[in-house]
Amino acid sequence: MTTRHTTRRHVLALSAAALATPFVSKLSFAQAAWPTRTIRCMIPFSAGSSVDIVGRMVLEPLSQALGQPVVIENRGGAGGSIGSGMVAQAEPDGYTILVNAAAHSAAPAAFPNITYDPAAEFAGVVMFGTVPNVVIISPEKGIKTLDELVAKAKKESLTFGSAGVGSATHWAAERLRVSAGFQAIHVPFRGGPEAINEVMTGRVDFACMGISSAMGFIQSGKLVPLAVSTPKRSSALPNVPTTLEAGYKDSDYSFWNGMLVPAKTPKQIIEKLRAETQKILDTPEMQAKFKPQGIEPMPLTPAEFDALIRKEIKDNIELVKAAGLKFR
Repeated sequence: MTTRHTTRRHVLALSAAALATPFVSKLSFAQAAWPTRTIRCMIPFSAGSSVDIVGRMVLEPLSQALGQPVVIENRGGAGGSIGSGMVAQAEPDGYTILVNAAAHSAAPAAFPNITYDPAAEFAGVVMFGTVPNVVIISPEKGIKTLDELVAKAKKESLTFGSAGVGSATHWAAERLRVSAGFQAIHVPFRGGPEAINEVMTGRVDFACMGISSAMGFIQSGKLVPLAVSTPKRSSALPNVPTTLEAGYKDSDYSFWNGMLVPAKTPKQIIEKLRAETQKILDTPEMQAKFKPQGIEPMPLTPAEFDALIRKEIKDNIELVKAAGLKFR
């Protein structure tokens, strides 16, 4: 009887293994063959924003390298958290990706009630690079230096625009404001282009925008660059000082751009996506496109990318508490 039961269990085990093997093989094959259809890329800011401009530079050749269309969807609002939240809920199969910026790790500080965890529910794939933020103002304001702006802000109430609450453009301005010790009214928009337009008209006093979206207006004389938020001067604006050079300690802000996917995306797909994207970033053609934008390389492994996000989340929450910032 014992022999009969043992044999029966053995047969059932073999049957279960036989049934499971085709499933495992199909899953492995699907990962190895990825991609076999259109990839959806969410950019959680409006078209024409720095994140959008840089993202499109990379995604066009990436689509060619992968042999599948990469369809971009711009879903701005709430500092990028609306579009990011949609990606967090997507199937982790490599067919939904996110191109975001440092706003990704600012979200928990700016939106304590967001419905997703930017660290736990996402996996970093590849960093495109860092994009300098530049403090811009309309030439009609008659201000030519950052010190002049700070002096005016300490005497009267000024406004500053951003690409949304919690966006990198918002964070850069807040760091400058806190460091320089002045008050200003934040005017958030759905994207960078809208904020830039309001600064050009003079309806909003200043903004800290990514160079990618502001450069054309700076070159045409419609905006005056006062300072960049990077630790060192930008190659795109070599004659413009940094906020640190102007004497404002801890006013620098690293505005990175990069690609992420839902956390449970298979590592095999993440590695293939990272490898193909990094090849594109390393080409002379892409480096030539990045240089006028002041984009600096920031090569990180997926693990290092994830670690950076966790660190920034912690740092941003501490900044909000220390500065007494209030977000709704």
